[in-house]
Amino acid sequence: MKALVADAEWKPKAGYCLSKSEEERKRAIIGSQVWCNPKFAIKRVPAPNIRHDEVLVCVMSCGICGSDTHVYETDAEGYIIFSGLTKFPCILGHEFSGIVEKVGSDVDTLSIGDRIAAESVIWCGTCQACRSGFPNQCRQLELMGLSVDGALAEFVAVSERCCWKINELNNRYSEQDVFDIGALIEPVGCAYNGLFIAGGGFRPGATVVTYGVGPIGLGAVALARVAGAGKIIAFDVIDERVETARRLGADYSFNINSLDGCSPAEKVMELTKGMGADVQVEAAGAAPKIIPQMERSMSAQGKIIYLGRAATSTPVDLDALVSGAGSIIGARGHSGCGIFPYIIELLASGKLHLEGMITARHSSDEALTALENSVDRRNGKILVRMNESRNL
Repeated sequence: MKALVADAEWKPKAGYCLSKSEEERKRAIIGSQVWCNPKFAIKRVPAPNIRHDEVLVCVMSCGICGSDTHVYETDAEGYIIFSGLTKFPCILGHEFSGIVEKVGSDVDTLSIGDRIAAESVIWCGTCQACRSGFPNQCRQLELMGLSVDGALAEFVAVSERCCWKINELNNRYSEQDVFDIGALIEPVGCAYNGLFIAGGGFRPGATVVTYGVGPIGLGAVALARVAGAGKIIAFDVIDERVETARRLGADYSFNINSLDGCSPAEKVMELTKGMGADVQVEAAGAAPKIIPQMERSMSAQGKIIYLGRAATSTPVDLDALVSGAGSIIGARGHSGCGIFPYIIELLASGKLHLEGMITARHSSDEALTALENSVDRRNGKILVRMNESRNL
């Protein structure tokens, strides 16, 4: 089968202390500290074999994630930017939907021909975090497309428990659009987890601010609109994404570089008449610049939800948190807590509209081009149609 494969050189940075497990498995916990000089190629590789509890999925649509971009990009020393779990070589891609092609002997909730979207956080189910209801914090987790083979391929093997049927979306979308929308459930699920599970939600009428309106930030904007936010404010540094945020439901959307001397915090305070934001989402991975803005524009009992990922440390004004009874909440992943089925229900009912997030589509032969194009960050969501010629 055809697949987009990433490889890199195992070369831990000076001062990075490898764990015994990392050394033995050549699997980095903080990829940006270990993997150097990445290379990418569309290759012919064997189709995966499935285990008794897995299904073989014919991939129809797969998104390019910011994590994929961060694997492609390097720092001045040639190390990947992505700071999470990684093992190479690896087939990239983890935001996808497709058709069940084959089922394992113990699979009983899925059938050949089912349309599915899949979680990409592969949790073990037996560690204390999983058994306590926190699968995104699994101590044995793997990340599809980053530490195990992913879905920028014609076929991918997926655990039954990670798959969710999207057959009902056929009642609202055309056949191919079902798969394009289905591929958005994973990144939007990360925003859902941050806003409503880890973050605890907000009251209707609340002010929600999102910094960084790539796909996860755009998902936060769209979900905030559905959940009844009274005012939604979005910031980015790229005009195209600012405009996309408006299409997804932002009441106000600004390019930070075009605020004419006004800081984002000042703009939030102006728009909220001095009350500040109830919920602020960091989805840019630029915490050292953004957290200070958020601290200066929090409402009483305001929340900062950190979804962006970067291997950085950021000073925090703890006195402001104490005085305002505020909180900073980290969130990773999209598994558990009904996240996927709730998003599917919102889509099927017509209450959640994500079509405006998709700004580019590529064929499977253009998968590497799609990855290269993601670097300029002008798009909302870039999709690759891996089996576009399949007869549906």
